[in-house]
Formats: sequence, structure tokens, C-alpha cells
Amino acid sequence: MRASRLLSILMLLQLRGRLTAADLAAEFEVSERTIYRDIDALSAAGVPVYGDRGPGGGFELLGGYRTRLTGLSAGEAEAMAMIGLPGPAAELGIGAAANAARNKLLVALPGGGGALADRMAARFHLDAVDWYRGGEALPHLPAIARAALDQQALTMRYESWQGTRDWTVEPLGLVLKAGIWYLAARGGGKIRAFRIANISAPTVGDTPFERPADFHLASWWHAEQARFEAGLFATKALLRASPDGCKRLSAQSPRGAEAVAGAKAPVADGSREMMMMVEDSDHGARDILALGAEVEVLAPESFRRRIAVLARSIAALHR
Repeated sequence: MRASRLLSILMLLQLRGRLTAADLAAEFEVSERTIYRDIDALSAAGVPVYGDRGPGGGFELLGGYRTRLTGLSAGEAEAMAMIGLPGPAAELGIGAAANAARNKLLVALPGGGGALADRMAARFHLDAVDWYRGGEALPHLPAIARAALDQQALTMRYESWQGTRDWTVEPLGLVLKAGIWYLAARGGGKIRAFRIANISAPTVGDTPFERPADFHLASWWHAEQARFEAGLFATKALLRASPDGCKRLSAQSPRGAEAVAGAKAPVADGSREMMMMVEDSDHGARDILALGAEVEVLAPESFRRRIAVLARSIAALHR
């Protein structure tokens, strides 16, 4: 276990350059004291690791040192098949390059590692697109991805629910969420998310921009997603659901499942009361109507009235 961690530390230092003890401790889920002991062990084994204390300090390899220890375990060889998924790679315009790189790595694996990886690929497939939806037409995705990689400014036209507007942005990264590609870009004084399918007429500039040193794509996306959902689902509704209604509500959306999980204990007829966050009374009413008479809205009153209005309209239409 420790030998594997020592090799992993060595390879991380080789790939990323300088890393702090806190960085390495978080990466391997051990204490900083353990990392210091590991660094001492690497130094004792002749690995030229340099340590610098204080702000901006950390550990790094001296003199361009590189390890030749590149063997993969059977589990790592299997996991390789999940790296560089063919669908997204093809959409980005690098499908052929990804396949070629994968084949080169498989050929280099010792002890039948290539066969293990091939077996993994033959038994697992990831389809990121939701049911009853086809993939979006994304003719501009490769060019936008290249602009993000090369740190080149991007001029584009973007269509949102607020209208169509021309933007000049600095593309910082791309995110694939539930089969939909988004661009994270700095524009108009802040970092924003743009849906790739809504971008038209992109033009890549000639002047590179300086990428924010403190920007981390995954962390930003998680925070942006949480902010968006908190702003979108801002109405708290009190519901009462039958046992069948609880099942349907849980299957309808993650918010419904969360509400059911936190519901009160069932009463005599098996129904349960719960709080659920909804977008607003109109959108929430349409979602609840899909559950029929199995779910009743108790509050707020505006939510109940909206459901009654919609229900009367449906009844009149189907009289």
C-alpha cells in the first residue's frame, strides 16, 4: 500500500510540478505527517525531491528528474478503458487521436494488461444522453474546445431566454452535463456558463488571454450548479402524498426524492407530509398535476389556487 503511494507521489510530482504537503495529503487521504514521512522515504531511495517551506512552498523534483516506473496494475489497466470516452472525444473532434493514444498505451502494457482493458471496454458502455433525446448538433464544438485549449479569445453570438446577444469571451473550459455541453467563459466582468448548442458564428481571435490562476473548472461548475438550483427552486411547498404518490414523486425528480426522504412518518391512511422546493407556483403546479390525485398541495395558498385553475381547465377540455 505504501509502496504504491510512494510511486503515485513520484508520478504526481513529475506530472504537476510543485505540490504542497496539504495537496498530497488531500489527494491520498492521509495526514500531512504521513506525507512528510513518504517524502523522506523517497529521498532515502535516491529520488531528488526538494522541499521548500513557507508561503508558496512545497515539494518538487530537481533537475528534470523523470521516473521510468510506468507499469500498470491489472486494476489500473481495466480502469484505462474508462478514460477518454469515445462519444465525447468524437464530439470534440479528437476521436481518432484518442483511439490512437489508447491503442499505444494498450500495446505498452505488460502481462496481458491490454487484454484486461479490452475486456473492460467490451462490458461497460456510457451513454450520457437522457432517454427520448437525441444528441445535439454541435458543429462549433471542436473550434470552441480548441480556443479553450489554446487560451484564445472567442467572439460569438449567443441565444438565451433573454434574447440574442453578441459576446467576446475568454473560454476557460468545457463541461458535459447530462449529454449537454456547456462553455465556461469569462465575459462581461464575470465567469458564465454558455450552452454550446446556443452558440452561433464563433470566431477565434489571434491574441491569447491570461487564464485566472485561481480558476478550477470542476470546483467552479459545482458551485455554479448549486447557485443556479438554489435560485431556480426558491419556493417551498408543503405536500401530502399517498404511498403511491411518494413513489411517483421520488421517480419524478431528485427534488421529489429528497422531499420524500425527509417526509414525516405516515399517518393512518399511509399518507405522509413533506416539504419540497419548486421553481414557482406555475411550474410547480404543472409538475404536481402529473401525479394526479396522489399528491395534494397544502401550502402556499397561491400554489393550491394555481393547481385548481389548471385542473378546472383540464376538466373543461376533457368534458
